[in-house]
Amino acid sequence: MKKFISFIFTILITVQLLNAQTPLRVMTFNIRLNTPSDSLNAWPYRKDKVASQILFHKIELLGVQEALHDQMMDLQQRLPQFKYTGGGRDDGKTKGEYSAIFYDTTKLQLLSASMFWLSETTSVTGSKGWDAAITRIVTWAKFKDKRSKKIFFAFNTHFDHMGKIARRESAKLVLQKVKEIAGSTPAVITGDFNAEPSDEPIQVIVDKNNPLHLTDSKELSQTPHYGPTGTFTGFQTKERNDQPIDYIFLKGNWKVLTHATISQTWGGRFASDHFSVIAELLFK
Repeated sequence: MKKFISFIFTILITVQLLNAQTPLRVMTFNIRLNTPSDSLNAWPYRKDKVASQILFHKIELLGVQEALHDQMMDLQQRLPQFKYTGGGRDDGKTKGEYSAIFYDTTKLQLLSASMFWLSETTSVTGSKGWDAAITRIVTWAKFKDKRSKKIFFAFNTHFDHMGKIARRESAKLVLQKVKEIAGSTPAVITGDFNAEPSDEPIQVIVDKNNPLHLTDSKELSQTPHYGPTGTFTGFQTKERNDQPIDYIFLKGNWKVLTHATISQTWGGRFASDHFSVIAELLFK
């Protein structure tokens, strides 16, 4: 009888903990590099808009793409509760675009972090892979959620925009690296993959016949997706089409409460040439 009561008590406590769990709010955001040729869409006019999206939506884990060092410093200044991990793709430090991970230090504890390059020589700084036009990188981090005490990994990347082979092989490499680095621990994979859902890189990533496959968080959302389905505008008046190129993929036992694409404008101007994508996640 005592064992039975203890068993029931354990179940009740578990249910209470699950019900009380606070969602992890994740965003992926290609913030567009700082270039004066963007005129009134250049970074100095957008940096406060980008930061305000992150803060308003109470994001706790953020993967940014195309961020140059000065943009990283601008965001760090505007996100005082956040720190970041990652470096520029050219030297692993401050040169070139970052695919960095920002995290809310009041909610998440960084346990370890590193980077690898999307190439045949993943540990060679600045290496360019296959037929890629540009050097590409992945930043990863291991976190402890201070509220739930759960451990998880985060990966953030930006696939090449030209090389078909590079995008395909990058997709395969990411799957291998998520398994190698995270193992059976849950993982969140954010990024601008420069590929639509029907394109080969995404098909490689979500192929359920591959035990290493990832799942698009949008497909798991318990509430219907909110906002446009396309994520790229090129600073035009609306998204280019209805197909996303920015994603939040998942590995492991996650529950997805909501999924959204944020298309906010200020006087008809966007925060970036991409929409940010957000998801609320729970550890099952």
